[in-house]
Amino acid sequence: MDLMVLLKQWFLLYKREFLWRIFSEPYKILIAEFMLQRTKAEQVEPVYKAFLKQYPTIAHLSKARPLSVAEYTNKLGLHWRYKHFITSAKYITKELNGEFPRMQKDMLKIPGVGDYVAGAVLAVCYNSADYVIDSNIARFINRYYGIGLEGEIRRKKIIIDKAKDLFNTHDQRNLLFALLDYTALICKPHNPACDKCIFNNDCCGKK
Repeated sequence: MDLMVLLKQWFLLYKREFLWRIFSEPYKILIAEFMLQRTKAEQVEPVYKAFLKQYPTIAHLSKARPLSVAEYTNKLGLHWRYKHFITSAKYITKELNGEFPRMQKDMLKIPGVGDYVAGAVLAVCYNSADYVIDSNIARFINRYYGIGLEGEIRRKKIIIDKAKDLFNTHDQRNLLFALLDYTALICKPHNPACDKCIFNNDCCGKK
């Protein structure tokens, strides 16, 4: 059966529920992705909720005091990254008139926005990402296709090309969420649950 079909079927049964997943506004997804960098989702959720209450729009955030934003980022161990929140908000409000780009190359011009955050926002909000890759998605691609790369593989051309193929779909939002959940619960970095893997018949990297 097709990889996408299997993954979506699994996702319907086992998907994780997080506050940001109910939103489709790019501002709210951008903030979630900034907070989720190297931080567990369960830790982010209460901080995210409080942050949006104080800064409900990009305009509010663009006027925020740095120390006020730092109070939130410090709770997540993202000490110096509070700057990203403010500089990105100022850029979007001043240079883009408060409108988020719908192309990856333009998203990458926003201060603090890298490949993954750009792709995630576009996939979730507009279904227009070229591709989305973090270390977990790269690991899944590397294993499933039996590519056999080691080390830092997110920026390898073959991984990016496979990601582009995966995200050539009409439902990038749920594909991304499904991949993130599958790599968190099944295709884990250490001790993957291969016995529970729905791709056992097709995965080239299975044990």
